[in-house]
Amino acid sequence: MINNDILRRLRYTFDLADTKIVSMFALVDVEVDAAEVTAWLKKDDDPWFKSCSDVKMATFLNGFIVARRGKKEGPTPVAEKQLDNNIVLRKLKIAMDFKSDDIQAVLQSAGLTISDHELSALFRKKGHKHYRECKDQILRNFLEGLRLKYRP
Repeated sequence: MINNDILRRLRYTFDLADTKIVSMFALVDVEVDAAEVTAWLKKDDDPWFKSCSDVKMATFLNGFIVARRGKKEGPTPVAEKQLDNNIVLRKLKIAMDFKSDDIQAVLQSAGLTISDHELSALFRKKGHKHYRECKDQILRNFLEGLRLKYRP
């Protein structure tokens, strides 16, 4: 999925103002300004639209985790240079403190049923023989299920 679309959906679901998003970046010691966040949230055909890089999206997700769960002792987590749907799903799972049953319930509320084996395959490391790539449809349904749960 496109990073900007994920950011838009999370912003709507959790009612995050631009200033709140900026503060989430600050939680992981990264500075962004409100104008940059606004440009990421614009529609794709808007002349002021700016693409959100993988590093910025990973940084936002790290800040989202800290905002929801609190800061851990030790060094600030380093943002991944390349982001895929599996990593996004894993970070959202951590931020929401979901177990596999919670994820399945969220997906089911959006109309997608997934087995325990399929779900665990999404969280395996790349290269593992049972690793499964998280397709856009799964992540899209997960984000929709979150919206239904937190902003019906």
